[in-house]
Amino acid sequence: MKRFAIYGASGCGRGVMPLARQQLERSGDSDWDLVFLDDGIHAHELNGHHVMPYAQWISEPAESRHVSIAISNSTVRSRLAKQCLIDMVSFFEVRASNMVELDEVAIGEGAVLCPFVTLTSNIRIGKHFHANLYSYVEHDCVIGDFVTFAPGVHCNGNVHIEDHAYIGTGAVLKQGKPGEPLVIGRGAVVGMGAVVTKNVAPGTTVIGNPARVMEPCRK
Repeated sequence: MKRFAIYGASGCGRGVMPLARQQLERSGDSDWDLVFLDDGIHAHELNGHHVMPYAQWISEPAESRHVSIAISNSTVRSRLAKQCLIDMVSFFEVRASNMVELDEVAIGEGAVLCPFVTLTSNIRIGKHFHANLYSYVEHDCVIGDFVTFAPGVHCNGNVHIEDHAYIGTGAVLKQGKPGEPLVIGRGAVVGMGAVVTKNVAPGTTVIGNPARVMEPCRK
């Protein structure tokens, strides 16, 4: 039997699970099962699917193993992906039936593309990308590994987003120029509803309209 799993049974995983189930049902192959993997939840069943620790799942017989890591924290996602590679577990892309992909879009392994996501043209996306509900990526964008889009992100043309960046709900990334893209640095966080008009340095958090660096709290 081909064994598929959604890694993470929190809110993110529960939203991805029905998309994965529908995708497998449409495949025409009946020789599969689909479970949640979660090492911190002690429930045995959730939303009609078994929940089990990763170690148990990896120890049970299987023709092949496939996982989608539905955890929004990119550092955790990266760590789990490395363990899966060690254990020779494959990654599968979860793609809503109504997401839109147009011309010349390249996507790395393990992506989660939720309902109403749109990817237009000439886009390169790295590994384990999460694009939540109603997000879009416009033309000539480059997105790194383990990048997360919360719902409703507006990523306009000629934007480069480096590895492990997090873009919050409803954020707007202004269109860059050919040869002079808007850059969101590695590990940067763009806050909910922020309107980004300038480059964001690696590891910084920006908020507001126009977006500005969030200052640390002072006591």
